[in-house]
Amino acid sequence: MRILVTGKHGQLVRSLLETPSAREAVEWLVTGRPEVDLQCPGSLARAIRDQAPDLVINAAAFTVVDQAEEDEAATMRVNADAAGEAASAARDHAIPIIQVSTDYVFDGRAAAAYREDMATSPLGVYGRSKLAGEEQVRAANPDHLIVRTAWLYSPFGNNFVKTIMRAAGQRDVLTVVDDQLGSPTSTLDLAAGLMSAINGLAKGNRTGLGETYHLAGSGRTTWCGLATEVMANCRRLGLDHVDVLPIATADWPTRAPRPHNSELDSGKFADAFGFTMPDWRHSVRNVVERLAADR
Repeated sequence: MRILVTGKHGQLVRSLLETPSAREAVEWLVTGRPEVDLQCPGSLARAIRDQAPDLVINAAAFTVVDQAEEDEAATMRVNADAAGEAASAARDHAIPIIQVSTDYVFDGRAAAAYREDMATSPLGVYGRSKLAGEEQVRAANPDHLIVRTAWLYSPFGNNFVKTIMRAAGQRDVLTVVDDQLGSPTSTLDLAAGLMSAINGLAKGNRTGLGETYHLAGSGRTTWCGLATEVMANCRRLGLDHVDVLPIATADWPTRAPRPHNSELDSGKFADAFGFTMPDWRHSVRNVVERLAADR
């Protein structure tokens, strides 16, 4: 199966490339700048036409949430319009598309974990752009799979877990927001989950097409809880570790508002594809151990 995936330097793409179930079964056509620039209309559509894949995964996005507030046009171009163009190009060639989306399409006011059928109401530009991307994909290509995820981290690139580990070697104590709830998600797990759906598509199974799913780590915590778990694993492994103190969102002001509750319910995905995301603590342990081994 030939899969064209955008975002060649991103955490998810790097995780997909090393997923065991994909190593022999998939020919990856990884695209990104400068060859394919989502800021340029038509760039991704041409790549889809020229590469002739069997499936498109749009994993690229403008993800700097605070910067998105300052450059709405660029954010919408990448996260909404380019997604729509990719879906349209895929439809023209009878190709399904997987669009990766975000918990930020919700306003965070729900008391429980968000299900796919709950009302969307993004708080900022980033969330609005990703929701617009979902809408454009749905309108352009009926053979779509929209997958929302949250709080991504991995052994790759820049992410919260790596930032906390680095900060532990530079500071005496860490202060981290403790009143935002979410589902920390290892992109290694996310990639494995996506492959469970992709393997079905490769066999001609159309399960899930035309649907929206959530796929995030099992359970919930706060950013402070996540940082505390990272430090506990660092302590266990003999790495730099410091105490983590809780603070309120009001004590850490940001340009873009953050949802109070970003927990996603991934039950629908598990029912459809037989894949259940691991508990977030287990996955944090695995990533910290891998980062420790790489030092």
